[in-house]
Amino acid sequence: MNKFEQVNSILLIDDDESSNFLHSIFINKLGLNIEINTALNGQEGLDFIMNRGLERLSLPCMVMLDLRMPVKDGWDFMRMYEEQVPEELKQQLAIVLVTVSDNPEDKERAAANPHILDYAQKPLSDSTFKKLIGKHFNLKETV
Repeated sequence: MNKFEQVNSILLIDDDESSNFLHSIFINKLGLNIEINTALNGQEGLDFIMNRGLERLSLPCMVMLDLRMPVKDGWDFMRMYEEQVPEELKQQLAIVLVTVSDNPEDKERAAANPHILDYAQKPLSDSTFKKLIGKHFNLKETV
């Protein structure tokens, strides 16, 4: 699998505001100068990508997608993403499914989806973010 160029932004899609806050701290702790945006459910996340993404989202972008959320959960988001997001935008988004679920069916379903590049178990940490970013993006060393 080819790596994306340097990651410019991360979109956190999670209904838990404290998780979004902590994840932002972990990302900032890496010193990579990454723009961080948040959405509280799958619908807000898709709206951000579709309505504001081209204007406000610094591409390429990593999308950290929670599985269990109200309004539209992670699977609803993925269905809408596949149907509505233009292919040229999809090529600049790396989706990582994040969840507390240890359900093997969720892992299998994620692995079968070509748009989900990775699966991470909560709770996340700064080292988890560094590993995920390093796996899917070319990291530039910071001074």
